[in-house]
Amino acid sequence: MEAMAIEVHNLTKRFGAVQAVQDVSFTVPAGSIFGLLGPNGSGKSTTIRMLCGLLRPTAGSGRVLGLDIISQAEQVKARIGYMSQKFSLYEDLTVFENLRFFGSVYGLTNRELDLRCRELAARMKLEGRENQLVGTLSGGWKQRVALASAFVHQPRLLILDEPTAGVDPVSRRIFWELLNVLIAEGVTILVTTHYMDEAENCHLVALMEGGRLYAFGPPERLMAEEGLPTLEDVFVRMATRGGQPFA
Repeated sequence: MEAMAIEVHNLTKRFGAVQAVQDVSFTVPAGSIFGLLGPNGSGKSTTIRMLCGLLRPTAGSGRVLGLDIISQAEQVKARIGYMSQKFSLYEDLTVFENLRFFGSVYGLTNRELDLRCRELAARMKLEGRENQLVGTLSGGWKQRVALASAFVHQPRLLILDEPTAGVDPVSRRIFWELLNVLIAEGVTILVTTHYMDEAENCHLVALMEGGRLYAFGPPERLMAEEGLPTLEDVFVRMATRGGQPFA
């Protein structure tokens, strides 16, 4: 039986009268890239916060890396890596100082930190920038530092919230090359993006709109079912026609 990195069943979140997420269900196998897509306000960020153990669902259930997102929320936080759109780096610290700080948050010892910093500098193509202040780096370099920081404790699941927003095409390509290396090593990646060419690189994608899930599956299958040449065409059609939510 295939191991699942994420399992979500009828996940729901209400804020007073506002239904932010409604009966969302999906599963993501370990070692795959899952693209969570949708316009601003569609419920993506709320769903991610629940998966990270940061927000308690109103109803439904979920498991991340085999851990319950409600009763084992603290363990979930320790086992995943999260990279926000704004990168959340300390710009007055160097690349290595940022890595050491985030590693210490996850309990790595000084010796472990030294080894991880050197390893990550090589893996994330940061050599020669180790002692440079992050605030002086371009967007593409900051992106790699942020990915290294999220991966410093070697999590088995990375959650990346629009990681390539505002980054040049060359940096975007390098970034996805790095992600594919991690996937080959069995890491699972959940990514949100507005770039449909990136979404087509995912093993599975889901479209959220109005807090509900309207499509879920491999990109090539969704395109074939709709008879459309691109994923962007599929999602424009689904988002505008008000079809039935995915069940």
